[in-house]
Amino acid sequence: MPMPKALSGLLLVTRLFLRSSKVQRKRAALTVAGIAWGTVAIVLLLAFGEGLHYQLAKNKRGMGNHLAILWPNQTSRVWKGLPEGRPIRIRAEDIDLLRARVPGTRFCGEMQRWGVNFTRGDKTVNTHVRGVHWNYGDLRNQIPEPGGRFLNPIDEQKKRRVVFLGDELARDLFGTEHPVGRTVLVNEVPYTVIGVLVKKLMMGNYGGMDQDHAVIPITTFETQFGHEYLSVIVLRPDDPDAVEASLSGTKKALAGKYAFDPEDDKVFGIWNTVENSRVFDAMLIGIQLFLGIIGAMTLLIGGIGVANIMYAVVKERTREIGVKMALGARRGWITGPIVLEGLAFTLMGGVFGVLIAFSLVWLLSLAPTEGNMAIEMLGKPRLSIPIALSTAGILGCIGLVAGYFPARRAASIDPAETLRYE
Repeated sequence: MPMPKALSGLLLVTRLFLRSSKVQRKRAALTVAGIAWGTVAIVLLLAFGEGLHYQLAKNKRGMGNHLAILWPNQTSRVWKGLPEGRPIRIRAEDIDLLRARVPGTRFCGEMQRWGVNFTRGDKTVNTHVRGVHWNYGDLRNQIPEPGGRFLNPIDEQKKRRVVFLGDELARDLFGTEHPVGRTVLVNEVPYTVIGVLVKKLMMGNYGGMDQDHAVIPITTFETQFGHEYLSVIVLRPDDPDAVEASLSGTKKALAGKYAFDPEDDKVFGIWNTVENSRVFDAMLIGIQLFLGIIGAMTLLIGGIGVANIMYAVVKERTREIGVKMALGARRGWITGPIVLEGLAFTLMGGVFGVLIAFSLVWLLSLAPTEGNMAIEMLGKPRLSIPIALSTAGILGCIGLVAGYFPARRAASIDPAETLRYE
């Protein structure tokens, strides 16, 4: 059975490619090395960008997702006959008012006190304590280590003397001893440790890092320290895009009780982490694009090397190409091997480069992170499907371009001119 013309033509092009690729092996090896180096550069740059994006996003979630933080302040406008400059003080029970008046939003209140002594045996640490509502743990990402727990509604209702410790504070007080179930004195008042914060990183904070603080029920805080007013209101809308509506509803609900203009932007200091996250994410995307462009330009240099090789090959084979065309060789028989050769150089260099880059990323993943603040904050390089697809796409484009233009030049050779070519 005769072989189809398309298949026989492909086999012929492949044989011509294999025969021509045996020439100039040293030059080919250098070209492959150039492509490999460019591939290593782009994969590593994209992997570092991906690792940076992942780690910073993780650190950003350390304080909690899609939060808005409000600090009660004072009025800056006259309102219904009341003067400006009046301090606005929010009470713990106002959180129930906000939960009822602002649907689709979760609220919790927070009271703070600095300079509190925590004593365990002969060890005393001076730090700050926060009195919070029981759902604070969910909103503020207060995850306990195994064997412990965070505050619950019964702790708040019964004003229990229980405390949740930051991991660094627990280490300072208890060393290697397991704290859960132990007793610690808070300004000489005994509290039972119910949990320890799991180690985490935070990109932002207010009132200090979570690892150094202690948390007790807000009702217990009011009883021991005599505080009446909230230091902070924490809110999280169910829909992150509705944070502005939640903030507006919060101000309107409290304005009705405390008689201030809900449009007065000085009544509360506000930290909108959702808006900050959008700016932060746009910045990270810009960094990744910048790193990708640098890597692509490095790989492009290798592609120029491939194109130069192909042009040199065409020049060296001018007489041979002219004779083939004079004998009736088809255009595809001339251009096919050259395009295949350019793609082969690019493919081989890409494979070697990817293997080297993957090996380096794997070795870097084994580096210890404990105690290394730079790695903990910036992260390790990470490989992903978008990185693989981006690298493959760039390699393919460079290989086609590097082979196409020399092949087009070869196909335009005049057989008659080759007889006078030296």
